[in-house]
Formats: sequence, structure tokens, C-alpha cells
Amino acid sequence: MIKDFQFGRVAVIGDLLLDRYVSGDVSRISPEAPVPVLLHAALRSVPGGAANVAVNAAALGATVQLVGLVGQDDAAEELHRALQKWDNIDQTGIIAEAGWTTITKTRVVSGRQQIVRIDVEKVIPLSDDIRIRLIDAVHLAVEASDVVVCSDYAKGVLDDEILRAVIDAGRKKGIPVIVDPKRRTFEAYRGATLLTPNRQEAMLACGFSMKTDEQVLQGAQIISEQFGGGAVLITRSEDGMTLWQSENKPLHVAARRSEVFDVSGAGDTVVATIAAVLSAKRDLETAVVMATAAASVAVSKLGTAVVSLEELSRELMQELPETGALVSLEEASRIVKAWKQHGAKVVFTNGCFDLVHPGHISLIQAAAREGDRLIVALNTDRSVSRLKGPSRPIQNEQARAIVMGALRHVDLVVLFDEETPLQVIQTLCPDVLVKGADYREDEVVGGRFVKENGGRVALVELVNNQSTSRIVQSIKPSQSV
Repeated sequence: MIKDFQFGRVAVIGDLLLDRYVSGDVSRISPEAPVPVLLHAALRSVPGGAANVAVNAAALGATVQLVGLVGQDDAAEELHRALQKWDNIDQTGIIAEAGWTTITKTRVVSGRQQIVRIDVEKVIPLSDDIRIRLIDAVHLAVEASDVVVCSDYAKGVLDDEILRAVIDAGRKKGIPVIVDPKRRTFEAYRGATLLTPNRQEAMLACGFSMKTDEQVLQGAQIISEQFGGGAVLITRSEDGMTLWQSENKPLHVAARRSEVFDVSGAGDTVVATIAAVLSAKRDLETAVVMATAAASVAVSKLGTAVVSLEELSRELMQELPETGALVSLEEASRIVKAWKQHGAKVVFTNGCFDLVHPGHISLIQAAAREGDRLIVALNTDRSVSRLKGPSRPIQNEQARAIVMGALRHVDLVVLFDEETPLQVIQTLCPDVLVKGADYREDEVVGGRFVKENGGRVALVELVNNQSTSRIVQSIKPSQSV
């Protein structure tokens, strides 16, 4: 699962915010004015904006280079302290400027109800000196990273010149550049790999409503043309997310069922998850599926939230698609793709499995320990007869599939009619190919293909003196003399 991913390095560049939460209980109305009186109980400060993207990526295991601008004030010190909890966030790219005010958003909360929000910000044009220092920090961060995120909150850090420096540096290095945009239209992001507007931002950029899937896809294509043909992910709240790419089929990912308490920072969680998953060398579709799961966890929390690797792993496991015992190869391919998009490591083994015996059970148990989901490919009746002779199989393929599918370690069963399962292996592309230790690795059918695609072959020990042929021989009636 995702806990086994080897996460890389992510550069997060953009507007740094400090989110404060003043919490307490309200039991009366003020006699001075018709407003609630909050009895103060606690004050909590957490990173916001680009800093929230950074901590969410770090929580999943990525190493983060954070670039942004703060003032020389108490809020900046508070933000630095909050970020110091994460050893894998490098803050050397954060620049302090005396004329800048560290942006804070203070929310007053009673129970789970937000009463009021107080914003402190002083956005001023960047000086030439600060712009040069930020661009230098950008180049250092991008050079040390595998993925770049531009977290644009329209607070002034990502002006045209700095934005161009970020995108050009990412393109020069050949790494993905992800932008969470906040502009009226998106031409300034030309050259980015992926834009992640929410539905309202997308509607403003396109000038029409986006209620249906068709309207969303039409809008995504327009947005892509605005910034040069990159991919577009439109987040649609309760309607999930839609990924549009020029050369691939659109991907609609349904929103997961969760109790929504607060959507603050959910977009940051989405961008951070996508960046972290891409840094682990997974594809964009997998990253989007995982980001949808992360968002469902984030909105179930109060306030700007961090989704841990453990929380996301648990959510992904709960949402793994249901499987059936015996399916067609086409259906198996669809299921396996969904498994992999949820981060599952897929294991494959095959055989006739005519009369299931302890040797078979031992093989299946050992195979299941190699990953998260196990596929067993069964020879069809015709294939068994070609291999074992006309008296076999003893049980037909449907009966053998029912028995195999009933084993708790087996998640999927497919049939193959050929002498070897090579075609099935090439179609499903498992992460681990399991055979008995009576084979050498170079003898395992499909082993080279699996390894060429980043997987491995596992040879497991077999139980001695266990075979279907031996069982058949032992139950033959004795001949009279």
C-alpha cells in the first residue's frame, strides 16, 4: 500500500499563511451588543496556505523545500515554530521582509461552529531585492526536487516574474509543475503540467456553469488551452474530482462518503497528496484517486488539517473496489488498475489447483504475504488436459474457481486457456510474480516481463510430498489378483 511508497522531494512555493483558532464555549449574548460571548478555552496555530501544502506533503513522507515570504513579526516566529515539528521540511527558502506582514487568519470557534474570521494582511508589491532573493530560492528548491507545487493564494508572492521563474525552472529540469491557481484566467500559468482549480474558479475562467460532467469536461479543455495544453483537475466538492488530459480518457473520481465538518485547506491537501504521490514515481491517475481519499479525511476534521500517512492508508484500504471470485480477464484488468490506483501491491500466481491440498494452501499463503491483493490464474479444463492427460482435471474449471475463490487469501480468480499464463501476466502486469522454489527465477514464465515493468519474482518453498497426482493414485481402487 501507500505506506510502502518511496516518496521523493517536493518544492512548495507560494503564499505562506498562519491559521489561528480561538476556541471556547458560548453560553450567553453580550449585554453590550447582540453578539455571542465566547469563554476562551484554547488558542491553536497551524501552518496555512503554501505552508499547509508543505506539512501535508511532509506528513505523507515527502521531503519538502518550502519557499515563501513572511514579515519580521511574531506571526512569522509562530509559523516557523509550527513548521519545525516537521524534520523533513526545509525552511531555508522562507525569506523575512521588514515591510511585509505575515498573513494570519484567526477563526473564532465554539464547538464545531465558526463564529467569525479575522484576517491580518498587508499585501504590497515586491521590491526588486526581494524578488531576486525569492527567485534564487526558487532555483535552489527546484534543483533539489522531483515535483514542484505553486500554491497561489493571490497574496503577492507568485507574481508574473516569480511564477515564470518557477515554471521555467521545473520545465528545464523535466519535473512536474502543479499549480493551485487563484487568478481570473489562467494564461499566466502557461507551461505548467497540472492546474487544480475548484469548480467556482473554473467557472470564472470559462464563463459558464459547470453542473454536469459534460460541462466540466468542456471547461477543462478551455482551461487547458489557456495555459498551453497541460492537464486539468477540477475539484467539485460533493461531486468528486474530474481529471482532463489531452491524450488520455477523462477520469471522474466520486467523492467519498464522509461527514463534512470543515473544508478549510482541503484543496491544499489535494495538491500535497498529488505532489507526494508523483514524487514516488506513480502516475497522475493514481495520484488523483489517492488525493480524493485524502480530501475526504481532511474535511472530516475541524480547521486546517493534516492527513497522516496512516490515515490515508486506512482510507484507501476501506475504499478498495469490491472483487469477485471469478472474472473475465477484461474485468480483472479493470479491477487491478483500481487496486493499483489505491496503492495496493498486486501479487500473481497460477496453476491447475485440481484437488486443493496443503501444498496448494502453503503456496497461496506465502503468495498473499508478498503484497496486498492476490490473483490466482487457473488453467482451463482444456489446458489442464493438454498438460496432465485426458483423465484430468478431476474437477471442472468452474468448481476449481469456486474452491479457490473461497480461500480467504485469494482476492481474484481468472482462467487462461493457453499452455502458459504469459498473456494474463502481460495484461494484468502484477507487482510480484510467485512460483514454487522448484523453479529457477529465469524459468518462471512472465518473470522477465514483470521485472522489466518494475516488479519482482518471488520463489516460495513448497510442502514436500504433496501433489494432486499422488492423491489420485492413492484413491484408485486396488486391483484383484
